[in-house]
Amino acid sequence: MAPETLYASNGDVSIAYETFGDPAAGEPLLLMTGLDFQMVWWPDDFCGQLAARGFSVVRYDNRDAGLSTHFSSARRESPWRALLGLTRPTYSAFDLLDDALAVMDAVGWKSAHVMGASMGAGLAQSLAAAHPDRVRSLISCVGMPADSSPVRLLTYLRFGVFLKLRKIKPAASRDGAVDNLVLIYRAISSPAYPFPEQWARTVAGISYDRSPPDPTSTQRQLAAGRACKLPPLSAISAPTLVIAGEADPIVKLKGGQDTARRIAGSVFVSYPGMGHNLPEELWPDVIDRIVAVAGLA
Repeated sequence: MAPETLYASNGDVSIAYETFGDPAAGEPLLLMTGLDFQMVWWPDDFCGQLAARGFSVVRYDNRDAGLSTHFSSARRESPWRALLGLTRPTYSAFDLLDDALAVMDAVGWKSAHVMGASMGAGLAQSLAAAHPDRVRSLISCVGMPADSSPVRLLTYLRFGVFLKLRKIKPAASRDGAVDNLVLIYRAISSPAYPFPEQWARTVAGISYDRSPPDPTSTQRQLAAGRACKLPPLSAISAPTLVIAGEADPIVKLKGGQDTARRIAGSVFVSYPGMGHNLPEELWPDVIDRIVAVAGLA
């Protein structure tokens, strides 16, 4: 049975979220998702296994994704221009952080353990640096240092996968759009592990039905990070776990390594054959490490 979708408010912005476990009883854990991805890409079973280990899990849609408030742009611009700060921002990363805090407030959490993947890793890092009283521990997954300059960020990226993604043509139908989402997920997935074809196709369909892809949302989410100066990672005092995939087709291994180096006392782990996702075969070890950094072991 799918969890109920609830909504938090940050001013005029509505943020959709779902819970696994009792938010009032378990150890609070907030999951922050990546660029363009909806919260349903955090697998239900992964969330359920975390709940079984004592967490109350909340996942949510960033603004401009899924069932949360969407914005619009006068024209479609290159994501690279947005990444370099050359696109007029619609909102800032601080607005995205306030969305996360609004979700926490809605479920009654004064603080929580925070796990972010990809862009969500950068948001989670920034939340821990800017609001240390709200973050109990930080888990940064397949990300890079959020406080890097735009030029520095480019040095962490592998560009081959973007050439592959450019070949994916816009779809004219639901089936075509679902096929495209599966192709995108396959391109970033872990090469040493079986591709979860059935799960990816099911979630791609759910994702499309919740909110069809918006080709302009990428530029707005990317531009948000360049619209403000984020606090340095050295300000993070929360216990931190940094997770990286050694076969990540998007983020080089040094993206995770440098993140860990900048956060005092952090624990770094990399997995051979892991890409820009968390393959199910690694969940037991990953969850054990999350439990440990959260102090539940």
